[in-house]
Amino acid sequence: MNSDEFILSILVNNEAGVLTRVSSLFSRRAFNIDSLSVGVTDDPKISRITIVARGDDYVKNQIILQLEKLHDVKKVELMPQTGTVMRELVLIKLNISQESRVGLMEAVSVFRAKVVDLTNDSVTLEITGERSKCNAFVEYLRAFGIAELCRTGLTAITRGPKTLKPDESV
Repeated sequence: MNSDEFILSILVNNEAGVLTRVSSLFSRRAFNIDSLSVGVTDDPKISRITIVARGDDYVKNQIILQLEKLHDVKKVELMPQTGTVMRELVLIKLNISQESRVGLMEAVSVFRAKVVDLTNDSVTLEITGERSKCNAFVEYLRAFGIAELCRTGLTAITRGPKTLKPDESV
C-alpha cells in the first residue's frame, strides 16, 4: 500500500440507498474511491463496506467524521496496514490459442491461480490474494494479450480475535 492510501471498514444498515449515501459523501467532498466492495455480514440486516481511498491524515479524519454522521452507518473503522488480512479477486480473460497455453499454465501454477473457463480460443483465469500478487499476475499476463479483466476491489479483516461489530448504542 502507498503511504497515503488507507482502508476503511464500514458497517451499515443493509437497505436500499445506503451505498449511494456513502459514495455521495465522497463525491461531494471531491474524494476519490480507489476501491469499494460491499457484502452482507453474518447479520442479514448489516452490510460491510470496504473502501480504499487516498489522502493525508486530515482527509482521512474528515471522511471518518462525515461517515459517522450518516444515519445508516453503524460503525467506521480505519484498518491498520499491519495486522490486517487484505484480499482481492481478479478475473482475467485471454483470447489465446491452444498452442500458446503451455507457458500460461506454468504461470497459473506458480501464481496459484485457477482456470475457471476454457474454450478452444479463450481461457478465463481467477486469482485471489494480496493486491501485489494480483498485480504481478496481471502484469505477467499482459504479454499474452488480456482481452478482458475485472477486479472485485480490496476486502479486509483484522487479524486475531478483534472483530468489527456495530455499537449497541448506535
